[in-house]
Amino acid sequence: MPSRSAGVIKQDWEPVVMHKAKPKSQDLRDPKAVNHALRSGAPVQTIKKFDAGSNKKATAPVVNARKLEEETEPATLGRISTEVRQAIQKARLEKKMSQTELAKLINEQPKVVQEYENGKAVPNQAILAKMERVLGVKLRGKTGK
Repeated sequence: MPSRSAGVIKQDWEPVVMHKAKPKSQDLRDPKAVNHALRSGAPVQTIKKFDAGSNKKATAPVVNARKLEEETEPATLGRISTEVRQAIQKARLEKKMSQTELAKLINEQPKVVQEYENGKAVPNQAILAKMERVLGVKLRGKTGK
């Protein structure tokens, strides 16, 4: 049997205070914690970020109308030439493909193929290269008027 010490045994009645760790700032931003604080009546601080929630873009610089008129660059972008349009249509019809089938093969929207065949598309060399590969026809090099 273990022997006890010969000293007097005393009971310590001093209070021991245990503190919880302070919540991290990330935990305070948690929606659950915010809702709990609102329900319990605790103060909740809200800070609006600069331009948060607004769908406004930065103000564009004011362009002088006179400068626009004096510019030498063309106002419109180049379009697909009639040669390319007809070559795309002819090659597609020879392979008995629809516009949607061609679009799937080149991983583009059917609208893109339709715009190229109608001459409304702005030439994109990557798309023309895909069409050349699928249709087996040379399309690049004769894109603009």
